Amino acid sequence: MVNFENVSMVYPGGDQKAIDNMSFRIEDGEFVFLVGPSGSGKTSVIKLVTGEVDACGGELQVNGFDLRRIRRHKLPALRRTIGVVFQDFRLIEDKTIYENVAFAMHVVGARNREIRRRVPYVLELVGLDGREKRYPREVSGGEQQRVAVARAIVNSPQLLIADEPTGNLDPAKSLELMLLMDRVNELGTTVLVVTHEKELVNSFSKRVVAIEDGRVISDGMDGYYSYEIE
Repeated sequence: MVNFENVSMVYPGGDQKAIDNMSFRIEDGEFVFLVGPSGSGKTSVIKLVTGEVDACGGELQVNGFDLRRIRRHKLPALRRTIGVVFQDFRLIEDKTIYENVAFAMHVVGARNREIRRRVPYVLELVGLDGREKRYPREVSGGEQQRVAVARAIVNSPQLLIADEPTGNLDPAKSLELMLLMDRVNELGTTVLVVTHEKELVNSFSKRVVAIEDGRVISDGMDGYYSYEIE
């Protein structure tokens, strides 16, 4: 669960609120699009949810953690409940697809037996079985993004955040990736997709939270249609 209650945030050295009295709630198991023009606060929302930056006002809870009062040594525990897919993939080029995904489990101290069991299952889930020994440079951009998704979900996070995940993909591959996100959601993971792609959002009947100037301006199943993304 993600709960923003009148949250505000100012970056260090800044004098303007990046997030201004923002309120919205994402329940466990929801699939939500977060949309808005460049500079609207989308990235700031992600940084708040992952504990990268601190709010200066309001209340913020993520997956049972109170981020307004959390101690720094508790942040790794919070982040283990969150998987993030980035637009630029951020794969390790000198590791195979299997090793890229397994690395995420090594980081949290998973046992080798669990890694050997879990990684093949997740690669099959995202449609990459049979490509385990290939390197990122040896597969397509769409397949690289699937590796990024596999890595993000291999530790069974409660929340999956996708930050402009289709920005480097053609429309067909973008749709494939969103169908994969939908499948991950159906398996019980809460999904938050940050995007500016109108056609992609229109292809799915999902809740849309639209923001501008650090504020929520619409929220609902039809919120996107009343708001134009730049």
